Amino acid sequence: MTLIKSISGIRGTIGGYPGENLTPVDIIKFVSAFGYWVREKITHKDKIKVVIGRDARISGEMVNLLVTGTLCGLGINVIDSGLTTTPGVEIAVTKFKADGGIILTASHNPKQWNALKLLNSNGEFLSASDGERILELAETENLLYAEVDNIGNISTTDAVNNLHIQQILDLKLVDTAAIKNANFKVAIDCVNSVGGIVIPRLLKALGVNDIVEIYCEPNGNFPHNPEPLPEHLEDISKAVVKHKANLGFVVDPDVDRLAIINEDGTMFGEDYTLVAVADYVLQHKKGNTVSNLSSSIALKEITEKHGGKYEASAVGEVNVVEKMKATKSVIGGEGNGGVIYPEIHYGRDALVGIALFLSWLAKSGGTCSQLRARYPDYVISKNKIELAPETDLDNILAQIKRQYKDYPVNAIDGVKIYFGNEWVHMRKSNTESIIRIYSESNTREKADKLAQKMISTIQSFL
Repeated sequence: MTLIKSISGIRGTIGGYPGENLTPVDIIKFVSAFGYWVREKITHKDKIKVVIGRDARISGEMVNLLVTGTLCGLGINVIDSGLTTTPGVEIAVTKFKADGGIILTASHNPKQWNALKLLNSNGEFLSASDGERILELAETENLLYAEVDNIGNISTTDAVNNLHIQQILDLKLVDTAAIKNANFKVAIDCVNSVGGIVIPRLLKALGVNDIVEIYCEPNGNFPHNPEPLPEHLEDISKAVVKHKANLGFVVDPDVDRLAIINEDGTMFGEDYTLVAVADYVLQHKKGNTVSNLSSSIALKEITEKHGGKYEASAVGEVNVVEKMKATKSVIGGEGNGGVIYPEIHYGRDALVGIALFLSWLAKSGGTCSQLRARYPDYVISKNKIELAPETDLDNILAQIKRQYKDYPVNAIDGVKIYFGNEWVHMRKSNTESIIRIYSESNTREKADKLAQKMISTIQSFL
């Protein structure tokens, strides 16, 4: 059982003892801190409002009641959007001119988990300093709640998902005519969460009428590990081949990550979701791109091919967004299938990814696997080393940096070392005593070999 407190939100397993898991006591504690922080930020309004939405996890309704009640107890009005995607809530915050938002989702974590993802008034994840302030407030006993005449009220809306879809349809680069003319058959796996409500609706609006749905009942009973990784996607791969679909889409429970399946059941590649979408966008909008340090170098090559500049950010969506704003990037995201398209909003959005990818696939005139073959072929090996809690992880990373000082190194988030078109990125976890080791090369064997070399180096320091 686990409770993880970080600047990006509160995540934990449901049940157990307060302070050790995500219990009702902990939910009230951290929602109170968030609500108080919003009140600190927004001093020019008599009434503050916050948008909330949730994925379809089993614990969602219970958590929702605690969150709405606590916010009302602070004198904050709540707009409850019900079963809504993470990007949908982000858009709703600005649409409804709200002062913040809370998304009740543990993203790709299994069903026993839930979380509070916290948004500012721009519908974006909090900065490090704001996150630290909320953690600080959560430990104080001096939070002031509203008296009876000033408690907040709750309004509900079921318009957010349709609003999100309409904003996607309005994007200049989303070509519904081309998609409709392509007459695609699309298989989808929505892991029995909110994607099962939204993705079919989006596809039909885009002109896709032949949809093969698996695991689209939003009941929170995830039929497989909900993280959209190749080892979890056997069923959708079989469905694509069985039904002779042109491609398959897979989303995580809160629909901010997108995986794509080729027509032959093979993986398009989670890093290549962003690569393909960026390629399409850059053909029409010249500009720069950003992804985090653990993402494929393929995005850099595609960006430079189109005359743009690529930059890497520290890991974490908020860091990607900050770097995108600083570099005025036209597209960005993370190598886990997270596409961030600023023209609609600054957040990972699987629905935007689907619409832009289908537009590109329709215009390319080939199959999904043929589109994938256009891009440089890189493989990322993902590993980690678990260490004793007392281990000085910062010192280990500093030693590695010194040892490889003759190579190009990026140290904004751990240590990333470049060996030509190969690289290895080592960073400590924010929540566990582990070092994550990601490496990339043009074959699995080379990527694994590079990772093992660094693992041996770390072990020698121990």
